[in-house]
Amino acid sequence: MAGQLLLRWAAFLHRTVAGRVAAERLQARRDAALRAAHRRGVPVDQLAARMRLTPSWIRQVLAGKKPPVIEEAA
Repeated sequence: MAGQLLLRWAAFLHRTVAGRVAAERLQARRDAALRAAHRRGVPVDQLAARMRLTPSWIRQVLAGKKPPVIEEAA
């Protein structure tokens, strides 16, 4: 029984957080939630602080633009 539950949990995690498509889907949901919070009166500075992102990044998301891709330093 516990094994079946763990298998279901693993499958759920695989579908929701693994892979590029899933990551893009989660990011789209995050962005939609940010826009909805802003429409309901949450200021940009508070969104940025809570999400630990810069205000300019949040403004890009609110405008419907994709933020720039962050590249790792070599």
